[in-house]
Amino acid sequence: MSSNKRSTLSYIPDVIMVVAAPIMAYFIVRGIISKLDPDAQEREKAKEKASAASQKLSSILENKAHYDSDDEDYDSSQRRPRKEDLILTPYEQTIAMEVVAPEEIPVTFEDIGGLDSIIEELKESVIYPLTMPHLYAHSSSLLSAPSGVLLYGPPGCGKTMLAKALAHESGACFINLHISTLTEKWYGDSNKLVNAVFSLARKLQPSIVFIDEIDAVLGQRRSGEHEASGMVKAEFMTHWDGLSSSSRPGSTTPQRICILGATNRIQDIDDAILRRMPKKFPVALPSASQRANIFTLILRGTKIDNTNFDLDYLVRVSAGMSGSDIKEACRDAAMGPVREYIRRKKAEGAGGLRGGVRASEVRGLRTDDFFGRWREKGREPGEREVEVEAEDPEEVLPTYRKSRTATTDDSEASSSVEEDFRDSAYVQPEEEEVRR
Repeated sequence: MSSNKRSTLSYIPDVIMVVAAPIMAYFIVRGIISKLDPDAQEREKAKEKASAASQKLSSILENKAHYDSDDEDYDSSQRRPRKEDLILTPYEQTIAMEVVAPEEIPVTFEDIGGLDSIIEELKESVIYPLTMPHLYAHSSSLLSAPSGVLLYGPPGCGKTMLAKALAHESGACFINLHISTLTEKWYGDSNKLVNAVFSLARKLQPSIVFIDEIDAVLGQRRSGEHEASGMVKAEFMTHWDGLSSSSRPGSTTPQRICILGATNRIQDIDDAILRRMPKKFPVALPSASQRANIFTLILRGTKIDNTNFDLDYLVRVSAGMSGSDIKEACRDAAMGPVREYIRRKKAEGAGGLRGGVRASEVRGLRTDDFFGRWREKGREPGEREVEVEAEDPEEVLPTYRKSRTATTDDSEASSSVEEDFRDSAYVQPEEEEVRR
């Protein structure tokens, strides 16, 4: 009896080995194959990308009720999909990483100074059709939002800031499309990414596709251009034309998708692209009143020495400066009182700064803080004033100068662009008075 029991127990290790051997062999072979599989790493990256895209879009879709209208006439087909119903292709997942939720954009129209006329027109022609499509669906199709908007002008005048504020105020998903996103080494992948841009924009509408420096992506088509670049432009224009149709079969509500571009080289953009962007806003160098508004906006919250601060003088001598230049000048000037405070503390001894810094001891901003460093170099503020005011429009905007080697057609297009800028940026009463 006992001998039979021992013989039975002796088989148990053999049974365990027989069962465990195939399992171990399976995992060993699986590990070897995964190491040899050239696409394993790509699949792992795809999974990580899908997870990241899902997390990025979840906040947008969870807050969709805040932006979707509750009006009884509202077309329910225009509401954003639920997260559970949103199925993205691998190419759409790549584009989804460029999506910015409207509540994540910290820029509003109140943060932009000197562009009130453009802001008001953007509200009427873009924001209202995007946010209230049901009001336009029952009217003429001419009342729909434009399929494309172009902001053009010199660098630093607020084009990108305007685009961000537009997305924030409209509550639209902001697809900040980078050039590198559309650039792929495999032939045909760039076209599929362009297709994914529009398909994702339809799923997340209302949406704004923003292309900064659009001239680099959709520039003039030339005979010597690479084949892949021409195909990307053709793909982009083909899908762009489809935006004028309704979003769903049987729906009268137009698609709530807007392509927004910004450039400082409008003459380099292809004519077919310009045709698809009927709304063009010249964001020119600020006038005197606009510069005063910009100074006031930038310096709000900054301690000012009112007895030694002359805003009118700053407005006069800043002629020819862009909004970005003015902001940098204010930032540099704001460091003046801080430098002075640090030097004074250092002069008091080694323990001057260790004793603590009191904000009340730092004096307010003065006019001299903007030009004190110039005086150290032997220049006077008035010298800059004369130089800036004496500048010719062709020198201030060299990128819009008509090329003498261009063809007749290009010269006519460039000339019309220059006339737009002269009308908007230089024929201004306050600037004429300063020149006189």
